[in-house]
Amino acid sequence: MLRNVLGKTFRFLGYTVQYGCIAHCAFEYLGGIVVCSGPSMEPTIQNSDIVFSENLSRHLYCIRKGDIVIVKSPNDPKSNICKRVIGLEGDKVCTSNPSDFLKSHSYVPKGHVWLEGDNLRNSTDSRCYGPVPYGLIRGRICLKIWPLNDFGFLRASPNGHRFLDD
Repeated sequence: MLRNVLGKTFRFLGYTVQYGCIAHCAFEYLGGIVVCSGPSMEPTIQNSDIVFSENLSRHLYCIRKGDIVIVKSPNDPKSNICKRVIGLEGDKVCTSNPSDFLKSHSYVPKGHVWLEGDNLRNSTDSRCYGPVPYGLIRGRICLKIWPLNDFGFLRASPNGHRFLDD
């Protein structure tokens, strides 16, 4: 009887570890569902919108300018932020706010990205904390799931003029 109970217990633990590993790999490499909060990505993503974030792009180094990404916050590693990639390593980016009369520019260092929220007047982003290491990227948002009337792929940046091509 004890052998039977121990056998079932170890079998249960084995399945738990196996399925736990599968779940971990799925969430780490494939993606997951994310609830976005805050006004920094308005009008593209509203507060409490639910999106799907795929993680394969970050592992394959396929993040491009214009992508919206989930990133570990440089200011608070316990939280994630949602921002748009404005510049990749080597790109020249505008580092000043839209309201500044004199515009300043800088180059994104190797291994970093420049991130900005779509709501430039209400976003804490790379203009405040500088370029973000590529390793902090958790995933790329590719689909809005909720609200249902806004279901689908995300629209282009309302700040496309901030992408520099020189």
